[in-house]
Amino acid sequence: MKSKYEADKNGYYGQFGGAFIPELLFPNVKELEDNYLKIMESTSFKKEFTSLLKDYVGRPSPLYFAKRLSAKYGANIYLKREDLNHTGAHKINNTIGQILIAKHLGKKRIIAETGAGQHGVATATVCALMDLECVVFMGEIDIKRQAPNVARMKMLGATVVPATSGSKTLKDATNEAIRDWIGNSGDTYYLIGSVVGPHPYPDMVARLQAVISEEIKKQLQEHTGKSNPDTIIACVGGGSNAAGAFYHFLDDKDVELIAVEAAGLGVDSGESAATSVLGDVGVLHGSKTILMQDEYGQVIEPYSISAGLDYPGIGPLHAYLNESKRAKFMNATDQEALDAAYELTKIEGIIPALESAHALAVLKKIEFKENQVVVVNLSGRGDKDLETYIKYLNG
Repeated sequence: MKSKYEADKNGYYGQFGGAFIPELLFPNVKELEDNYLKIMESTSFKKEFTSLLKDYVGRPSPLYFAKRLSAKYGANIYLKREDLNHTGAHKINNTIGQILIAKHLGKKRIIAETGAGQHGVATATVCALMDLECVVFMGEIDIKRQAPNVARMKMLGATVVPATSGSKTLKDATNEAIRDWIGNSGDTYYLIGSVVGPHPYPDMVARLQAVISEEIKKQLQEHTGKSNPDTIIACVGGGSNAAGAFYHFLDDKDVELIAVEAAGLGVDSGESAATSVLGDVGVLHGSKTILMQDEYGQVIEPYSISAGLDYPGIGPLHAYLNESKRAKFMNATDQEALDAAYELTKIEGIIPALESAHALAVLKKIEFKENQVVVVNLSGRGDKDLETYIKYLNG
């Protein structure tokens, strides 16, 4: 039975979604819409996708019982270790799937946008693997604060193009990627990194990331004798790691879904990326969703210490989960995320990405019941954020 949380034939989740695109992009988007499900459901795709996830990415990623973290918060807390994937985050699940789709469509040139750099690295990785040209657009500010990932992309053979307009972050990198796609639509595939953009991207990316929740169900059954947790917590910028962690639980109303946004310096500070609190309905990067905008409909520049959450909107699936109250949206400030990252490092020996640290930060804001089973999706590792962490440690 089709889930009420799947996109309909026009790419809508409730009132959110669709494809609001320039006429020049219509042939490319239509080509993808007409073919993505047929490709993904084909035997050849499934075989290659599954094989690469296992032998190249290293899946299944472990579901780790965090004993000391659990003792501190009075719940049974499990960490889904997406940080242990090849390239260091959940992003590789999506790029493996999309590069196979691009090859089926005969595309020779791949473009992508990136904020924290993890999607850029994952895209550059699969392009190297498949011998395809790779161009990654990245905000000028993000290039500076995510220097290790920029070096990795270049080492992998990608061309990194700085976005120098606006806030010089993820939103602007996306704008530049879309402009490039308009100018090179014939041979170019736009490999979007999150559950954002015009239909069919939000649905396609969610399906590719659904391997996360598929594994959680099997692994929880082994750990606890039950396939469903009581609560799943994941950070949300655009929202691909959360979509993947939530996917197979969307229709199980007994499973609480918690999405954590970046509050930056505080929701009311003017320096925030808490879209569900500050946003209104509008169109961003090709889909109708919730975004931060002024009275004239102009995008308000977001802010977060985390480059991957520094985005002025959320994907249309998450907009619908928020509106329908299926997911509970919370937020964490820069300082709360830093504190949570340092805490996990000290008591579990795991350095998380700043994005993932936002999900960890809400543990102290929740009153857990005894023996409550909680899964936190640890979407990435903290290597890329060491410069920021060093500043924090040095006061």
